[in-house]
Parts: sequence; C-alpha cells; structure tokens
Amino acid sequence: MDVITTHTNTDMDGLASMVAAQKLYPEAAMVLPGKLARNVEEFLSLHKDAIIFYSAKQIDLNKVNRVILVDTKSPRRVGPIGEIAKKNGVDIHIYDHHPRADGDLSGSVELTENVGATVTLLVEKIREAGLPITPLEATIFCLGIYGDTGSLMFTNTTTRDAEAVAYLLKSGANLAVVSEFLGRPMTEEQKSLLKNLLINADRHQINGVKVLISRAKTDEFVVGLAMVTHTISEIERLDVVFVLVEMEDRVHIVGRSSIPQANVGEILKHFKGGGHAGAASATVKNGDLDEVAWELLDIIYNNIRPPLCAADIMTSPVKTVGPEMSIAEAGQIMLRYGHTGLPVVKDEKLIGVISRRDVEKANHHGLGHAPVKGFMSVRVVSVPSDMPVSEIQELMINRDIGRVPVVEDDGRPIGIVSRTDLLRTLHGEIQSRHRIVYKNGNHVSRRNISWIMRRNLSPPVWSFLKEAGKIADGLGYKVYAAGGMIRDIMLGQNSIDIDLVVEGDGIKLAQAIGEAFQVKVRKYRQFGTAQVIFSDDLTIDIATARVEFYAYPAALPQVESSSLHQDLYRRDFTINAMAVCLNDKKFGSIVDFFDGRDDLDKGLIRILHNLSFIEDPIRILRAVRFEQRYNFEIEQQTLNFLKEAVRQGVLAKVSPERIWEELKHILVEKEASRMLRRLEGLKVWLFIFPGVNYWEVDPVLRDLPGSIDLIKKWGFWVSNEKWLPYFIALLHWSSAEVAGQICERYHLSRRQTEKALAALHGWRETVAMIWKSPENVKVSQLAKQLMTMPRESYPMLLAILEEDWIKDRFRQLLNTIMDSKPSINGKYIKSLGYRPGPAFKETLDALWQERLDGNIINEEQEKDFVRQYMARLAEGDAKC
Repeated sequence: MDVITTHTNTDMDGLASMVAAQKLYPEAAMVLPGKLARNVEEFLSLHKDAIIFYSAKQIDLNKVNRVILVDTKSPRRVGPIGEIAKKNGVDIHIYDHHPRADGDLSGSVELTENVGATVTLLVEKIREAGLPITPLEATIFCLGIYGDTGSLMFTNTTTRDAEAVAYLLKSGANLAVVSEFLGRPMTEEQKSLLKNLLINADRHQINGVKVLISRAKTDEFVVGLAMVTHTISEIERLDVVFVLVEMEDRVHIVGRSSIPQANVGEILKHFKGGGHAGAASATVKNGDLDEVAWELLDIIYNNIRPPLCAADIMTSPVKTVGPEMSIAEAGQIMLRYGHTGLPVVKDEKLIGVISRRDVEKANHHGLGHAPVKGFMSVRVVSVPSDMPVSEIQELMINRDIGRVPVVEDDGRPIGIVSRTDLLRTLHGEIQSRHRIVYKNGNHVSRRNISWIMRRNLSPPVWSFLKEAGKIADGLGYKVYAAGGMIRDIMLGQNSIDIDLVVEGDGIKLAQAIGEAFQVKVRKYRQFGTAQVIFSDDLTIDIATARVEFYAYPAALPQVESSSLHQDLYRRDFTINAMAVCLNDKKFGSIVDFFDGRDDLDKGLIRILHNLSFIEDPIRILRAVRFEQRYNFEIEQQTLNFLKEAVRQGVLAKVSPERIWEELKHILVEKEASRMLRRLEGLKVWLFIFPGVNYWEVDPVLRDLPGSIDLIKKWGFWVSNEKWLPYFIALLHWSSAEVAGQICERYHLSRRQTEKALAALHGWRETVAMIWKSPENVKVSQLAKQLMTMPRESYPMLLAILEEDWIKDRFRQLLNTIMDSKPSINGKYIKSLGYRPGPAFKETLDALWQERLDGNIINEEQEKDFVRQYMARLAEGDAKC
C-alpha cells in the first residue's frame, strides 16, 4: 500500500502538495497526519466530497510499503506514519522545499530544491508528464503556492513559483477562492494570542540587526502561529521576528527574517527545527518558555552576521575639493572622475558638499570663476563607516539626498555613498558577496585566489609573480597584478599578458626585477611605466598606479599619478578592473572595487562610468570583442550608452590608426566573424569600413573560421599576418576604388595592399575555373590562375566554394601544386652551359606546368624537357 502524507499542523502548501503528489501516484492514499491549520480545515470541510483523505487510524499501517512525504522530511512531524517510514523495507519518496536538517529521512527518490513552495516542484513534474489538471486542482495548487510565498511577495519566492502560478491560472485556477481561504479573519483565540505577543515583545539590536523576540503561554493549542508571526512582522517592520508560544507540553517557535545575514532556518536547527533562511519553525518538547527564549537569544547572537554598512558599499578613496577652488575647476574634476558630487574639505575636515547641479547652475549664470564655498551645501549629512545600509537608505529617503559622505570620528572623509551604490545593494548586486573591507583607509580583500593562480598559470609566470612581490616588499611598495590577466585567471585560462601596477615607483621596481632576473628593462619615464623583457614571448608591463583623464571626447588620455583605485577606475570594463596583491603576506588577495568578479560570473560586459564610450570610443569595439570572445552579454545600461555614443558619431573623431589597432585585435580572434556581425548590428560598420556592404560579405565571413581551420588541417600555411585573411574577405565584393581607400585609410603597406587588390581582381575567375570540369581545364591552367592570388585569400576561396566535393577538389589542387614542384632548378640549366637570364624562369615555369598536367613524372624526363626547351629558345634567338 502507498500513502501520501505531510507535516502536522498542515498548511495550504502541505495540503496542495498531497493533492499534487496523488496526480503522480494515483493509487496512493492521502493520509492527514494530525492537526490542520484553520483555513485548511475550513477548505476541507467544504470540499470533503471532492477530495478523499484518510486519518492514520483509518488505514492499516502494517500494510504500508511506500511512503510519499511532501513538504517535510522529518519523521517527527508526520505523526504515526513517521515510525512506519523508519522501518526497513519501506520505500520512501520525498518532495520538499526545506533544507535538510539533522534526523531527516532519506528516500530512494528525493526532489528537494530551493523554491517558495513544495507544490511548485510537483506542478513542474505534472507538466513534464503531460497530466491534465482540473480547475479545482489548479485552485488548490495556487492556494499552496500563494500561502507559502505570501502571494509571491515573500523573499523566498522564485521565478519557478511565478511560472507555476501562470500555468495554473491558464488551467482554470479560481483566484476568488484563493483569496477567500488565504484571507481568513483571525479567530478570537488568535487575536488574543497576537495581543499577548505584542505586549510581551522584547526588542534587541544584534550586530546592527533589529530583532524582536516575543513569548506567550496559552492553555489550549492555537493553530495558525505562522500567520500570527507574519502579522507581527507586518506590524513591527523589523529585520527579524521570533515568536515563542508555550502550548500544552511544548514550546512552539516560529521565525521570520527579511535580511540575508539572519538565516532563521540555521538558527532554529539548534532546536531540531526546519525551514528556510526567511521562514522557519521548531518545537521544543517539555521546555520552559523563558529558558528556551534565553537560549534562542544566545544562538541569535552567535549566528547573525554583521550587516552591510557604509564601509562595505562606499566609493573610496573619495575625491575632494577645497572651498577656494573655482566652480569651473570643480566641474572639470567631476567630469574627469565621473562623479556627480564632491565633498568640500578644509584642514582635512568635511565642511560642505558641491553637486553637479550646483556647478551647472553657477556656470549657467557665468560664475565659473567663483569659489566653491559660495555654492556648496553646508548642512552636510554624513554617516560613520559602520552605519548599516538599512539606516543609510532610511536617511536618504527622509532627507531626500542623493549622496552621503562617510567620515571618521575626527571628521575626516574616507568615502562617499551614492544612490547608485545603495540601489545596487538593495537589488542584490552586493548583498550576497564578500565585500572589500577597510583598514587604515586601504582596501583589503577578504578573498584570496592564489590557488586559482597556481592552477592556471605556468610555473615560470607563477614563480615570477611570487618573486616580484618579494622585491616590492624590499622596496616598501605595494604591487598588484591587474587587468586582463586577472580576468583570464578567473575564467580558468593561462595568461602571459602580465600587467603589474605599483603603488610606488614602477620604473624603480622594474629595474630591481631586471637586475634580479638579469633581463633587459625598457623604460618610459614620461608615463611612469616600464617593460621587463624576458623573451619574445614573455614581456612584463609595469606601471606606477595612475589615472587617465580626457580633456575632450575621443582625446588621447593624459596621465597623472594616483592610487590603485583610480588606476583601476581608468580601465574599460569591470571585468578588466580587478587586481591581485603580490606582496608576500597578502599574495593572492583579490581587490575588486567595481564588482568585476560578479560581472564575470554573470557573463556581463559593464563600463565603469557613464562617459566611458564618449571619452574613449575605441571601447565600443573592445566591448564587442570581449562580449563575443567569452560569449558574454553587454549589460543593458552599458549597451544603451554604447548605442548613444554610436548615434552621436564619436568613432568619427578617433584617428584611423587607433581604430585599426583595435580592428587587428578583432580580426585575429577566433570569433572574428561574430564580432564583425555584432558591429554591423550596432551600426558601427559605417565608421570602420565605409563603402563596404557588410551583407555582401557576411556569408563568407560566417564560413571563414571553419575554412581557416580546414586549410590548417590540410597542412597548408595561411598567413603570418593572421588578420589578413579576414581583411581580404571583407573587401572581396568591394570596388577597387573602395578597397584602395580602405587600405589607404588604415595605412596598409604596399605589399598588403597589393595582396588585397589581387584577391579582389582574381577571385571570380579563380572560382569559375575551379568549378569547370577537369576535361575543360588543365591543372596547369588552374595552378597558374591560383598563383595570381595571395595565399591569404585561400580561406575566402574555400568559403565561397560551398559544396563539399568542390572543396575536396580545391584541396587536391593545392596538394598537386605542392607535390609537383620540379626536382631540378637553375643550377642544372647553368651546368648545360647557359648564362642565367629570363629564359631560366620561362623554362622552369614551362617544366612546372608539364609536371602539373602529368606529362613529366621523374627527374630524367625533367632534364630531357629542359635540354630540349632551352635548345629551342637558343635556336630561336640565333634566328633572330
């Protein structure tokens, strides 16, 4: 016999999950384990003729050979069936959304996943099996999901719950019935209990978290304690609520949490309870109410993590201005660093704040020369570094302010929190991550990726980084590996693109490393950078931490010394703005001011500030390159900024040399064709290849990567200039005039231009000859035509030849050309007594064509042919 059961004090999710489970196990009997929640009791009294339930007394427990548990795994919570489930030979199937706790049963079938309601999991299984459901069943399932997710508003709600509800509504679920049974008024007993709990509530602040613990006693059992607890949470609006009620011989505990650092499920595990991070319950048999309450308080103190505070989300170090600085200068600093407001500091003390709006107003009235102190706000609201984010949010709302400086006890500003910082936190972009902590004003990461570095870097690079950190220690410098190297390491790739950033003198560190390794150092003093050259394949770039700013859009950057924060802030995207400390004591500690690691995990390309594409339009091409290389997505706001920058034509302001350098990077990428297609879709094509029709060359570009791989597989060389095959393919449909203009625009060499134009002029005739029947064209004619084409055009030709059989013919032609090279050369002709001259080349070309056509097959025949051919030429010359 199979039975389906759930936990005692059965709620709507338990009831709905039982009904859903019977759809999957139609022969099983649904057995109610004991007491029911009031709304469940009322629902069943109305629908008892439509849904058949049994009590444990109505079935022969000795005949049970399979138990299907829903919405629980605990044998203590399923009444008499719990003892049956423990017996050997009883098969157990479990469907539950609660995390595993000590003493839970295990089953031969287990579906335990983190969703808002257990019935969501069962509805998904019903959909997969294609089982029909009636409107009544759909309504019951909706009751379960809405009941356990607070009508999809509790923090434990997932997209899967919402998708299940949408399916149930399509199946005829009646929301009027759902509303009626979920919105039942409290009984007099529940109202009385609620009043007692509110009167006896104790409020605590634990690690910045506001906690309410309320307790009460009642002579009789009162159902619906979870609903009462939820009501208290709604009334009090605190972070965490625990309700303890002594009823009969047990203390019942229900917990609710609205913040991630307080996991009530983990807290109530101490009492062998179960539940989620946001909602959980437990029962203590024969416990004393006051003793359980004090024990719970101790556990809360040990389990609640400190909340995110100002120091965790602020931007630091903060850029400040003095009160005597002019409005125009303050505006330039805001533009340079992408800030919307700046603290005003005098003698290291915060005395005011100047906003971009203040600057714009002053400039509008021609007062750019006036000092900042005349326009700054002096009623400054500041916060300490340990103020919880929830309090900062309340402060910003109540005061209607967009930013708050973070200050030390002595009034010295150490950072600033903006609305953007707060919104990113509230929407989950910061909550779940270990944040950078602050110590003496410096960022020190809590994370260490040295083990990832060791795994993904070659032994020589790993050894170099370790030694570089020790050398920096000796000089008193801080040194970091930064940029693309960290990105690649985090993606599990080896990287030899080593970029070091030094808080100190980068050139001095480079010289010390050069001396230690006895290698060459190239210095660039005007930029504060150097290169340590180990070999042609390994060059280390070392830079003094610096900030770049742009005097006007698309200008070349100007450089000044700065901190690591500003050095990373000058970079293009968050995934390229991470660093790792190399100093011995902190080796491997990751510094991630801009949440690049999170964007890396999510596969997002995100700029660091709103004017990024305006300041350096080359980042438009770079964004597409990284997006397609890693199969990422350009983050939506970043994409909006990119499209706006393209619409404003910022690429037209960039020199062709800079565009070409980035284009060459694209044209050597494995996903070059996808990158070019994406650039066309973003309307960038017009700026990079004016006059070239993308859609004419798109089919060939799509097939080009495979063609290149195929030619390499055949053993034929493609090009040392890896970008050239793509460039030739790009121009092959263009006019000679347009192709010449593109080559001139990007300053291609004469040889490169000639190759591009030769391919343009010759590809049609070459393809036409390859398609001809072997009876109609000699191999020597094919070879002669093919030799007019540069080898870099071969992938393009192969992409144009779509059919497999014609591709194979092309391969055979290449093999024939390679294998038919004559064994003799000009030395043999010279040995016959002839002087070197044009006749040598003519004779050898004629010999090669004869070999291609199969008329000559060995060296003796070659010599005979050459003697006769040279003799005829000599005879002809004599006659002349």
